[in-house]
Amino acid sequence: MRRALFTALTLLIGTTAWSAGVTLPDYERVELDNGTVLLLSEKHDVPLTGMRAVIRGGSSADPAERAGLAELLANVMQKGAGGRDAAGFAEAAASVGGSISVSANLESIAVSAEFLSRDVELMIELVADVLLRPTLDKDEFAKERDRSIAMIQAAKGSDPSGLMPAYANAFIFGAHAYGNPSGGSEATLAELAHEDIRQYYEAFFGGDRLIIAVVGDFDLQAMKAKLTSVFGGWAPATEELPVLAAPTPSPAPRVLLVDKPGVSQTYFWIGNTGVAVDYPRRAELNLANTVFGGRFTSMLMTALRVESGLTYSARSVVERFAQRGTVTVRSFTETSTTVEAIDMAIKMLDRLHIRGMNEAMIASARNYIMGQFPPTLETASSLARMLAYLEQNGLDRAYVDEYGAALAAATPVTISNTIAEVYPTPDDLVFILIGDAESIREDVAKYGPVTEMSINEPRFRP
Repeated sequence: MRRALFTALTLLIGTTAWSAGVTLPDYERVELDNGTVLLLSEKHDVPLTGMRAVIRGGSSADPAERAGLAELLANVMQKGAGGRDAAGFAEAAASVGGSISVSANLESIAVSAEFLSRDVELMIELVADVLLRPTLDKDEFAKERDRSIAMIQAAKGSDPSGLMPAYANAFIFGAHAYGNPSGGSEATLAELAHEDIRQYYEAFFGGDRLIIAVVGDFDLQAMKAKLTSVFGGWAPATEELPVLAAPTPSPAPRVLLVDKPGVSQTYFWIGNTGVAVDYPRRAELNLANTVFGGRFTSMLMTALRVESGLTYSARSVVERFAQRGTVTVRSFTETSTTVEAIDMAIKMLDRLHIRGMNEAMIASARNYIMGQFPPTLETASSLARMLAYLEQNGLDRAYVDEYGAALAAATPVTISNTIAEVYPTPDDLVFILIGDAESIREDVAKYGPVTEMSINEPRFRP
């Protein structure tokens, strides 16, 4: 009786805490005449300032035959800018204990920086240099391109698990831009010339594509004036971004088998398209995914690792982009247990659809998320990243401020409705496998028509 009362009180307290929620700090949004958006929030608890500068676009703007272009450009941009060579640029930040990096993803190229507040002028200078005055050195381009190709080849030779996203996205999304490998393939990277990254920069970079979020120990009015002075005159990009339609669900069932002869394990992803970043029942979806495959005690881990010993790791991942992303189950197993492991994963997916989640599961998942989410917004840099993310995706602060209340309000019924809406059924699955085709070819044909390709082919799309 006492334990039951304690449990009930714990759940009530947890729900109440989440009803109060985690909220974003106050911030000011300023849109400059050239279209640049500034998001500024003072945070004086520690003498640090974080900045996130985002250029809309990213690898989804790569032509299919030039896949990898945006990511390669991002890598080269930080290899010298504003009169500093690669070593000088890196040393300028490191000498004051700061950090600056450039990265590309599906829908943006971003510059992240964090410096002591006393060095904020240097931070702005370096970010401005890398965005407005990148050297784009020809030798650095060649090094980064060759390095990218070598990394793909090394992965194919040793641990191909890191290549699963490229194969899976190509098979699930087909000819849609989301199906192009963001890091490129051996074939597309080999075709890239130095002039390609210069043309990409000149066409797709400009003030109208820029979002700058700054959070930390600074004076807001002074920061606004400085950023307006530095970035307010940047001309707009000269070429329109491609308009992406929502990808259609992938035809299913079907199988892509990537043959790696002699490999002792089969790596597999199973799933299909899912939902976009603005999906309204995000809280229910995150609760469902936590229980299904988002933590160590999930249904997938319990079934495939703890109870059957078929793998060391099994998880489910829901990826949400501006348009529909993917919902996938990801794992690996010994070649001899390939079908057993895949069947077990499908059984768990079927169970998720049939049984849904009870109140105890929801409470456990809610408490798990409660422990994981707040720390992602503790630092100036993480807050700057979130502000830029919201602006880029057309989301308002309710995405954060009302998340706790949404978690608290989720019920078994609303979560079951979400599962039915988002997760593919066992009949709608697409299978992507890397393994020894000779050993598993006939067995995996039961999941659908098999498309086979060699891992040695210099591309990811069959």
